[in-house]
Amino acid sequence: MRFELVPHPTTVPNPPFTVWASAERSAAFGETATLNLWFGVSAPIGRFVVPPTAAAPVRRDNLWQSTCFECFLKGDGEEAYQEWNFSPSGDWAAYDFEAEREGMELAEVASPPYLRIEDNLTWWGLGATLSIPAEAQGSFALSAVIEERGGQRHFFALHHPSAQPDFHHPDCFTARLA
Repeated sequence: MRFELVPHPTTVPNPPFTVWASAERSAAFGETATLNLWFGVSAPIGRFVVPPTAAAPVRRDNLWQSTCFECFLKGDGEEAYQEWNFSPSGDWAAYDFEAEREGMELAEVASPPYLRIEDNLTWWGLGATLSIPAEAQGSFALSAVIEERGGQRHFFALHHPSAQPDFHHPDCFTARLA
């Protein structure tokens, strides 16, 4: 399923570029399934602050302070949700929240996400494959922080319900995990 992410009205890029994402749930393998995400940016990678690929990617906090892509997962009828951050460097983060921005803890992760980057000269993208519970049902949100070389950060998401960028807002969970 393909989604168009929109820039927050306070951070519209000039000249413009677009960000899109796709999300596909793969078949379950026992208790787990895979969620395959792809994020694309419609401008040459050289325009952006993109950290070099890490020799040994690790779990790292504060990835959102520069270019990164994010996925939020929430079960049906739950206030609790999980946040995933993916850096083009290959570094990643995963957090569990009890409710909107409350009770943040490092998420228990059986295996780190598989991340890859692709540069097609006129556009570039990041792929992420996650292991999720096979029975997972609910909604999700996709977002991106894209930093240009001049220092301007743009905040893209499926939906922006607030006056300021806020990817944790419950109304951001507009897509269904199928």
